[in-house]
Amino acid sequence: MEILKFAAIDVGSNAVRLLFMNVIEDNDQVFFKKSELVRMPVRLGEDAFYNEGIIGSEKIEKLVHTIAAFKHLLIVQDVVSYRACATSAMREAANSSQIVRHIREQTGVEVEIIDGQQEAELVYSNRIVEMINNESSYLYVDVGGGSTEITMFSKREVVSSRSFNVGTIRLLNSEISDNEFLKMKEYLTQLRKRYEPVELIGSGGNINKVFKLSGNKEGVPLTRNKLKSICSYIESFTIDERIRDLGFNPDRADVIIPATQLFLRIMKWSRAKKILVPKIGVSDGIVHQLYNLYRRDKAEAV
Repeated sequence: MEILKFAAIDVGSNAVRLLFMNVIEDNDQVFFKKSELVRMPVRLGEDAFYNEGIIGSEKIEKLVHTIAAFKHLLIVQDVVSYRACATSAMREAANSSQIVRHIREQTGVEVEIIDGQQEAELVYSNRIVEMINNESSYLYVDVGGGSTEITMFSKREVVSSRSFNVGTIRLLNSEISDNEFLKMKEYLTQLRKRYEPVELIGSGGNINKVFKLSGNKEGVPLTRNKLKSICSYIESFTIDERIRDLGFNPDRADVIIPATQLFLRIMKWSRAKKILVPKIGVSDGIVHQLYNLYRRDKAEAV
């Protein structure tokens, strides 16, 4: 048996994450086991989606310090390889190229800004097909701080994928146009007509937290009614009470309601009655891709 360690840095609109993953090779079997996850609430989207699309110096310095700290952890953990990807906030920021250059100069880490399609490809790298029924249709929905990625699987094949500028930070500030919601609704309606019945697979820190509150065992989906009930329960607490009584991080306490309400909208528009929450995301997809590259390079070297 051989144990390999890979890492992924996800520069999101709400938080910046560092995931360490142990990949265990045991004869012909491969197991992916999360080792550590470090999350820093930098909230780049607060600048990128407003402020004329410019990320300010204060956020940039926080980001640089975060990446520098992550780099030290990467060295200590002695990873096989790692990759750093940035999503919606950095995609939209007018000064993103300067920030990427500054991070490289200060830390030696190359941050790659990926588009919505690349995010969808990372979703597919998570081996989602192994979690789903051969004959059913599933919508994978990843709700982030700045965007929502939706990928349609039918009979274990990707049949459609799209990214929408609908995210928790935008929702929190009511900065999403009715047209963007209309585009999402029309997209889901067309998919529903073709692939109904549909089940959802939910991704992102907010739906993971909601699932934890549900008390459901791992692998047991949430019904739409139960999701609505949990949303109402959380909404009955003030933001301060969510932090004190429910144990939410401050940067989770304010966005969890808009995120849950968005999942409920998507379930309504797609007529999905259940949502699976496998606790996977962009970081997990990065690690899967890194491991695939490692195996390919190793095979070519023989």
